[in-house]
Amino acid sequence: MQYVALVVSLALLEYIFFMVRTGKARAEAGLKAPAVSGDESFERCFRVQQNTIEQLIVFIPAIYIFAVYVNAIAAAAIGLVFIIGRLVYFRAYLADPSRRPVGFFMTLLSNAVLMLGGLIGIVLTLI
Repeated sequence: MQYVALVVSLALLEYIFFMVRTGKARAEAGLKAPAVSGDESFERCFRVQQNTIEQLIVFIPAIYIFAVYVNAIAAAAIGLVFIIGRLVYFRAYLADPSRRPVGFFMTLLSNAVLMLGGLIGIVLTLI
């Protein structure tokens, strides 16, 4: 479980990086809170940050459930794919939003495997 906790910590650090980058983009654009539109560069950072928090809501419980009911090492490995997928998404979205699908699907696939695998693991323990 230590590897899972490490991967979750890395995912949270990645999210903090996205938050800081969004704040920097806000400052560079001269946007005052609560404005969330008016500068495309800021809006891209903001969307990455928001999409990441949406994905973390699924990721964090799913990785722990998978670790408990299936395998902790496999959960951590899948979690690393999630983290890499978020970074790919971030870089692609900032460069050209039309290139974001690779990172998005890496994240989606990671979450789907963790969720479905964890669910199957739970069901198998009940049988």
